Amino acid sequence: MISFEAPWLPAAAAAALFGLGAVACKPLTAVVDPTLLAGLLYLGAGGGLALVLAARGRASAGLALERRDAPWLAGAVLAGGVAAPVLLLMGLQRGTASSASLLLNLEAPFTALLAWSVFGERASPRLAAGIALTAGGAAWLSWPGHGAASGGDWRGGALLAAACLAWGLDNNLSQRVSAKDPVTVSAVKGLVAGAVNTALALALGARLPGAGPLAAAAAVGFLSYGVSLALFMLSLRRIGSARTSLYFAVAPFFGALAGLVLLRETPTLTLGGAAVLMAAGSLLGREPAG
Repeated sequence: MISFEAPWLPAAAAAALFGLGAVACKPLTAVVDPTLLAGLLYLGAGGGLALVLAARGRASAGLALERRDAPWLAGAVLAGGVAAPVLLLMGLQRGTASSASLLLNLEAPFTALLAWSVFGERASPRLAAGIALTAGGAAWLSWPGHGAASGGDWRGGALLAAACLAWGLDNNLSQRVSAKDPVTVSAVKGLVAGAVNTALALALGARLPGAGPLAAAAAVGFLSYGVSLALFMLSLRRIGSARTSLYFAVAPFFGALAGLVLLRETPTLTLGGAAVLMAAGSLLGREPAG
């Protein structure tokens, strides 16, 4: 799809698109049911990437999917495509986009911990220290009583943490199919996850929004979850789950800044302190493992 010389560039580009997506989704959560919105976002992602595949023809940036990839891909779809976006949007409903965006830094600790403890990736002291700082910033931001994460409702922070855990599992499962064409994998994930959440929401009584929110959801989905996911898959192939998650940890800073500037949210001391800790953790964790 897109060729990047430096191995970290796909992760950085994916981070920018994903981080801005949380801010773009915030107004939509007021008019669209969270489960339905999650479905529409991923249908936009999968449908847009399917058009890219059709236009691209036979060209490929990786191997073709095989039957043995099905369990890994199915797990990634359920965790990262079905569960995580619904949890994210439910958490986003309860607070500001800027603080919710910063809390998405928890994806990096969860990804790395799962990579080390379950999937056998090698850790380094610097990477572990970076993860600890990132987790510390998230804990400060979401601590009950601060009110920064969720407008005084700690459940918003808990929902966002659960979304990050689901994405951490998704990242590690996706690593197992990262040699495959990232556009194909991302299109499959988007279409399947989008169809599941949309069907579930409609079955539970949700109503489709008007043409404006529908088009906005599709566009945000294509860029922030489709193109971003394809670039993320490319990065998983190049540098692994744990390190990709640390580069990707800049995504929440894009979202936090955009929330303050575009949505005119109020900056707080808690928000600033958490951002400093998370930024330090992200920078420290980028040191190549020994």
